[in-house]
Amino acid sequence: MELPGVLKQRRNQYALACLFLVVLLILWKPSVLIYGVQRAGLYAAIAIPMALVLGVVGILNIAHGDFMMIGAYLAYWGNVLYGVDPLVAMIPVFVVMFVVGAVTYKTTIKKVLDAPEFSQLLLTFGLAMILEQLANLLWTSQPRKLHVDYASTSATIGPYSFGVFEFANAAIALLILITLVLFLSRTRTGQAALAVGQNPRGARLVGIDVERSYLLLFSLSIAIVSAIGGLFLVRHSIFPLVGGSYTMRSFALIAMAGIGNLPGILYCSLALGVAESLIISFKGYGGWADIVFFAFILLVILIRSYRERLT
Repeated sequence: MELPGVLKQRRNQYALACLFLVVLLILWKPSVLIYGVQRAGLYAAIAIPMALVLGVVGILNIAHGDFMMIGAYLAYWGNVLYGVDPLVAMIPVFVVMFVVGAVTYKTTIKKVLDAPEFSQLLLTFGLAMILEQLANLLWTSQPRKLHVDYASTSATIGPYSFGVFEFANAAIALLILITLVLFLSRTRTGQAALAVGQNPRGARLVGIDVERSYLLLFSLSIAIVSAIGGLFLVRHSIFPLVGGSYTMRSFALIAMAGIGNLPGILYCSLALGVAESLIISFKGYGGWADIVFFAFILLVILIRSYRERLT
């Protein structure tokens, strides 16, 4: 076990290394940092709800990104049929998908809470397949895209021009993190959920309704990630399989940050977003950006196994 002084010193070294990399990017390729922050905001906004469920309920939801896809379709049709702005549509989508999340928990997730992890993965993988095929049946596999005026707003700094709207991703991610942290630390319901995540059996002994906490947090995670679908829709095309890659990125970010470390998701998202943007900046290598998160997972496994050998 590391001593507090050693741990503090190591954190300071990490902070200095990160600061050096930021300065280097500003001097060398500032556009990489800009686009990296924009990507990181979206990744963090999607990953934080998944981390919440994994940390408290203990379920790795393979269908996580597919719920975002469903939310994006709901926001899309809200705009096409009723003229509702996709950002405004995030509110009704949140409410509707909270109910959907509660029904999903009651009918499926609840049945496998005490089952082996492989059974849980199979169940949520099956949910992902059902959602994807349902979307394909209802809306076909044709990509759909909305065009809203504010999505194309841009700014110029020196020789660099970039979109401004994508910074909303980072703002939303920060808002989600702050809201969840305050909810978990300042409310009785949130504190009860934290206790359940740390020790379900002990929570039951002191009178906490464990089942209710699981239901609330799972439903909340589905509602949040589905609402993010409205934000996603503003700048991206949607199709039935669009959520799968974001599920994998979310899993990679949780592996990097550690289970239950919600603030760590932001830092790891920034690392992933900047790494992808750096690769894309090199002409002819953009396709490699889609597998960066696999490299991150491998790196985390190697580092942690090395630390275990030392201890």
